[in-house]
Amino acid sequence: MKTIGNFTFIETDIDGVVVIEPKRYGDERGYFAETYRETDFFAAGLDYRFVQDNQSRSKRGVLRGLHFQKTFPQAKLVRCIEGEVFDVCVDLNKNSPTFGKWLSAEKGNQFMIPRGFAHGFLVLSEYATFCYKCDEIYHPEDEGGIIWNDPGIGIEWPDAGKILLSEKDKKHPTLRETGAVFQ
Repeated sequence: MKTIGNFTFIETDIDGVVVIEPKRYGDERGYFAETYRETDFFAAGLDYRFVQDNQSRSKRGVLRGLHFQKTFPQAKLVRCIEGEVFDVCVDLNKNSPTFGKWLSAEKGNQFMIPRGFAHGFLVLSEYATFCYKCDEIYHPEDEGGIIWNDPGIGIEWPDAGKILLSEKDKKHPTLRETGAVFQ
């Protein structure tokens, strides 16, 4: 764990995945938080150049994921800005000691997910707005996915009522079946 500027960077048990706690300045009016400063992130070893920002709003029970790009993998800095989600990444790096392992970020924190990971989240509140910065442009023809409830991964999803999936996300294979892993 190291604090640089307004951020605390917490290394996890999965190599390259970092939880980031932004410092919040608050009073009776609300709060202010800096969510990204390139120099502080670079000083923490997170040397990413972000080229695309995405945002989604989803209702309770929506599960988006587990997604990745095969040829153009993306590193992502993700955060929930409204509501609450269960945010997950899965290591798809074939030679990694944590291959197939998953990790979730705590509420209110950011999650730096390196290339070579699948990512997904489940909305736990009535609605949630989710943002992510990516270091590679999205290529729709390059996307891949793993089924959200793959028993080989064993993600312990919390109860959010009925799970709502896109048609695409209903059809993803298991990690074992996909064969789309990174070196």
